[in-house]
Amino acid sequence: MRPVLEARGLGYSYGNGLLFRGLSFALGPGEALALLGPSGSGKTTLLHLVAGLLPFQEGEVYWEGEAIRGVPEARLARRRLSFLGLVFQHHFLLPELTALENVLVPGYLAGRVDRGRAWALLEALGLKEKAHLLPQRLSGGERQRVAVARALYLRPRLLLADEPTASLDRRQAREVLALLRALAREEGAALLLATHDEALVEGLPALRL
Repeated sequence: MRPVLEARGLGYSYGNGLLFRGLSFALGPGEALALLGPSGSGKTTLLHLVAGLLPFQEGEVYWEGEAIRGVPEARLARRRLSFLGLVFQHHFLLPELTALENVLVPGYLAGRVDRGRAWALLEALGLKEKAHLLPQRLSGGERQRVAVARALYLRPRLLLADEPTASLDRRQAREVLALLRALAREEGAALLLATHDEALVEGLPALRL
């Protein structure tokens, strides 16, 4: 089966400082990989390379067998919208929109609005009763679960999560991560997760930076 994501020989430096070199890995549908390392080790940079958001210095990235280096940005941006789901440390929910409306935002951008899909995701994440609340009325864990639902809305092939539980307490972090991993498996999406918390991803295949 063709990998959803493949990285070959990735390397990146800032000025005279080498972050990493010779990184290679592949992820298939439903597979997950943790990127482990302290702050400043290059986890976010690696995610940005995989997402096509930084220029390449060394190596190649393939989305379902297609190299993304050199692809015109307009074309890459269109592909990124449906291919990638992004979850960040901060939820970045729009404060004037309800939980349901926030989940629907990618659908409006892509011209694929499906309220049933949004409702189903919120229900799977235990938020059906909170769908009409604004973010300010949700807990930190609930806001992050809305962000997970938004990332999954367009059925992406690849989920990139950058310290998605760093702002949550231990219970909320474990809950959100478990839901993220379970839904990624169910949706057949590959998951690349950056974290500094090794205990949180115990048992998950890992790449240390």
